[in-house]
Amino acid sequence: MTVTWKFTWAFLLSVTFIPTTSFAEGGKIESISPEKLAYDVTPEGVAFAPLMGKRFTEAYMAMVRLPAGLESPVHTKSANMFGVVISGEMTHSPPGTPTDAEIILPAGSFYKIPQDLPHVSKCVSTVECVTFLYQDGKFDFRPVKN
Repeated sequence: MTVTWKFTWAFLLSVTFIPTTSFAEGGKIESISPEKLAYDVTPEGVAFAPLMGKRFTEAYMAMVRLPAGLESPVHTKSANMFGVVISGEMTHSPPGTPTDAEIILPAGSFYKIPQDLPHVSKCVSTVECVTFLYQDGKFDFRPVKN
């Protein structure tokens, strides 16, 4: 097992035990292969596949697909966001960061975006980006006005 996958599994296991729901209740393993994920697509083309929680009302986990070349406007979130890049390459940077100073996150990379921090997220690869997300509160997207 590569270091990337060891890290990815360690992260996924660590957030799995965050007390938002009890996994012991069902008493069985839940597995979902990529082709069975049910994605909801936003008008911007970002697709969310829920894994746990209801993203508009509580903490949640989701697989997220972003189109190649997508760049968000400057925005904040009201909750902390944690992610692992599964495929593609992404950046998450404060506004005004020069392109050559952005940290490119390839598959296997971890990122944390603190709540209320203005940032720009980009899928900088030529293929779509897929990321695993955990947010410790409900989903929101709060554009920052100039």
